[in-house]
Amino acid sequence: MDMGLRGKRALVTGSSGGLGAAIARRLAAEGCVVVIHGRDPVATDAVMAELREVGVIATAVLGDLTDPEQARRVCEEAAFGGSIDILVANAGPFAEHAFFDASDEEWVSAFEGNVLSAVRCIRHLAGPMRERGWGRIVTVGTRGVGAPLANMVEYSAAKAALANATGALAQELAGSGVTANTVSPGVMLTPGLQRMFLDRAQAQGDARSWEEFEPEVVATYAPNPVGRLGRPEDIADAVAYLVSPRAGYVTGATLRVDGGITGSINP
Repeated sequence: MDMGLRGKRALVTGSSGGLGAAIARRLAAEGCVVVIHGRDPVATDAVMAELREVGVIATAVLGDLTDPEQARRVCEEAAFGGSIDILVANAGPFAEHAFFDASDEEWVSAFEGNVLSAVRCIRHLAGPMRERGWGRIVTVGTRGVGAPLANMVEYSAAKAALANATGALAQELAGSGVTANTVSPGVMLTPGLQRMFLDRAQAQGDARSWEEFEPEVVATYAPNPVGRLGRPEDIADAVAYLVSPRAGYVTGATLRVDGGITGSINP
């Protein structure tokens, strides 16, 4: 299906690896001009080079979005040579803390990295989108947005604040041709998560492959109706829809892509 994205220019923050890189690859496959962002020049350039090797027009920008001046520079460099049509605010630190274990500094870090980093990019890029009469903004949340997670307290709170702010942004942009939505992933299969569970199993003499072992992990760690953990491609596909012209009637929404683990219906 043609998503109508050919030639659109997209900035995906935090796309030097993981979920962000998967989103960048998906948008590139739809014909977008992609701007890769990260803080590590080696990792960021590697994703850019990967896309260029298959004929994608891709550039890279470096910077720490928790620093206002660097965030401004990242947005300016991303828009150099062509306006940004699509912003996917994916960058954000993740940490696990219970309520009484999280320090003031960790709370501040969670909000600085997950909320203000996105807000800064939106401030710089939403205005030109509105002037042109078309644009797409997607923020990346977590399943904790609607179902607070006791072991990820400051992270969940920050992502909930970001989703709330995105909903307010959608109202601010009403009638402009620019939409703003949040995608909230469930438990994602990352190399680190997979290795953690396989190492534990092998230490107990369990030599099963991941394909054999995953249903047990799902049942004990993240039970959900789909029966597997999420893949970065699941999120990338959802983002590709939301940033496309086909989603022009969707704004102010939080789309859960979590295999049904949250188990609730939003009113």
